Amino acid sequence: MWVLVGEKFVCVRIAGRASLTSSIDFKTLVSELRRRGYGYFVIDLSQCSLMDSTFLGVLAGFGLKMGGVQKEGIDRAVELFNPNPRVTELLESLGVLHLFKLTQGSLEMPEATQTTVQCPTGATREELARACLEAHQTLMSLNPENASRFKDVSQFLAKDLQNLKSGAG
Repeated sequence: MWVLVGEKFVCVRIAGRASLTSSIDFKTLVSELRRRGYGYFVIDLSQCSLMDSTFLGVLAGFGLKMGGVQKEGIDRAVELFNPNPRVTELLESLGVLHLFKLTQGSLEMPEATQTTVQCPTGATREELARACLEAHQTLMSLNPENASRFKDVSQFLAKDLQNLKSGAG
């Protein structure tokens, strides 16, 4: 993950496959930047080949927290930049595409930016299970059709998380 921080916006570039492990770092990053007052996020997906359901759920949850697509003149939004057709199709089939502004083209930085590389944090097994469960619950709450897709995996994850908390896992 590459992060460019401007005065009024943040650009996060996701490269390769966006998965469970990267979803924790992504959620931590955007939550902290949002807490610091940033309200406009560009998620550069031009190098992202695929997203798993956990990352999709984390991304959808972030889009929901940011208020979905905003009207012109409001500087709070999550813009997905150059998502490939497969990622766009996944977001649409899960019923969460409406939470994002989609943009295709070339990325132009309008102001001075600072670039950093986000290093993985090495989440625990319990943190991974919790993130995965929350992401799937988010997808099910946003679109009732997702309940049949993720009901079994959510039940498994809830049981796994309970076992990890009790020390049985």
